[in-house]
Amino acid sequence: MVNRTLVRTKVVQTLFAYYKDGEKTPLMARKELLKSFSDTYSLYMMLLAFACELTDYAAEQIREAKTRAAVTHTHYEPNYRFVNNRIAQQLFNNRRLRNYMDEQHLRWDTGMNAVHAFYKQLTDSDVYKEFMSAPNEPTYEDEKTLWRKIYTMLPNFEDLYVALEDMEVALDQCNWTTDADVILTYVVKTIKRFKEERGDDQELLEMFDTEAELNFGKDLLQLTIEHADEYKTLIEKALQNWNAERLAFMDTVTLMTALTEILGFNDIALEVSMNEYIEIAKEYSGEKS
Repeated sequence: MVNRTLVRTKVVQTLFAYYKDGEKTPLMARKELLKSFSDTYSLYMMLLAFACELTDYAAEQIREAKTRAAVTHTHYEPNYRFVNNRIAQQLFNNRRLRNYMDEQHLRWDTGMNAVHAFYKQLTDSDVYKEFMSAPNEPTYEDEKTLWRKIYTMLPNFEDLYVALEDMEVALDQCNWTTDADVILTYVVKTIKRFKEERGDDQELLEMFDTEAELNFGKDLLQLTIEHADEYKTLIEKALQNWNAERLAFMDTVTLMTALTEILGFNDIALEVSMNEYIEIAKEYSGEKS
């Protein structure tokens, strides 16, 4: 799940914090990098669990509506199509997801307002209305499609990012708000791979596809720190005719990391490295850069 593109971003973020602090050791930076990988994976698990929370809230709404109908002696015929969806049920019963959430003490408790607000937005959407009113009972593929559409809606839901900020503090996580858009694509990818015959044993993504991705991140961080002075000199020489004020500190860190990869990882094509760091610069550099 954590691929090289995400690894590069995490390394640049870690190096930025390392040099800004001024008192951190390389070992501390390494630990922070590894924690950032773990935090990213925790966000992936939390966003998978969002389906369970949303479905539970929908069921709660039906229970409350039934109670109100009983008290007022009015007729109420609930539509259980959404709350009975198999995708959320399989995620709720997924042992790996449940164990990870328990072991890491991850909860949506402080983010339930976002769950409630999104449910209201969802029920007003054409995606939900079409699913609930379809003439035939939904197939497993129909339910997968529904959840892929739901997760595709989330990047435009601002309350989600507010909730993630609150949970970052409560759960001692970092960069959840900046990672959310990327991780949501992995959640969609995960659900797309679900197979009905696997039941509650659906396959979730690993933190790293291979050990090589993890080692790449650790080596990139270490080598950038080791060659920092050398690469700063190269950057200064290259920018002799450049307005120094236009080069933000994040730009320097990004360039140092890019030089480390280009000069120290010969197995990676130059064009690949250049394109990757150009994208990082677009995302994190200042307007004047």
